[in-house]
Order: sequence, then structure tokens, then C-alpha cells
Amino acid sequence: MDPRAAGGPHDPRRERWIDEAAGPIVRPYAMTRGRTVPTGEPLDIVAIIVATGRVADLARLSREQRRLLAVCRRPHTIADLASEVDLPLGVVRVLAGDLLDQGLLGVQQWSPPTAQVDQNLLRRVLDELRAL
Repeated sequence: MDPRAAGGPHDPRRERWIDEAAGPIVRPYAMTRGRTVPTGEPLDIVAIIVATGRVADLARLSREQRRLLAVCRRPHTIADLASEVDLPLGVVRVLAGDLLDQGLLGVQQWSPPTAQVDQNLLRRVLDELRAL
């Protein structure tokens, strides 16, 4: 008997479940419709993204995209976001890229501090390090 027969253990129509609490296994490529890179600019893992507040048609977004939007009410880096929603980094990049394209997320630009570095302080630190 063919193991792929209807109802068999390898039937492609059967959902795979880890256990009742976990639900079905969803492959990462299914979440991104097979895409591995965002359609726009690639997102660096330290890019800071935040929800724009623009009203979204939630019915058109995947469950994962809705989760990303909810978490991004506060600024997050792409790496932190992947950890927060427990998704692979590549998946988060693609889904966040889609939300950026729709204007639902924005990238915050990081700017270095404008304060002058105290050269005397740096020399004292260097001297103390040498003394060790």
C-alpha cells in the first residue's frame, strides 16, 4: 500500500501537529510565499522599525504580520523583533518589508550622539588601562 494514500501517515493533505497546544507546523517559506528577501531595500538586522499608526486592513494581513505590527508599537530592531515573535530572521525581514511597502511600518534612522568626546577623559582611561 502506498504510504501517501489518503489518510496514511505521509498523506500530503494531512496537517502535521507537534501536539494539541502547538497547532500545525507552518514552514517559513509558506509564511513568505516562497520569498527569501523583501521586495524593497534589504533590512539590516539592527534597523529600527516602528509602526506608523496608519490604519491597516487587518483582514489582508497574515497572522504573523499582525503580530509584527502589534509588537512594533514600540521601536524594535529586526533582530529583537525576530526574537520577540519567535520567527526566523529571514521571515521577519520579508514580512516587515511587506509592511514597510504598505506604509504600516517605518524605519527610524539612527544618528550618532552629537556631544563632543572629552579627549582628556579618554587619555585618563587609556592611562589607567596601561597601568593594569
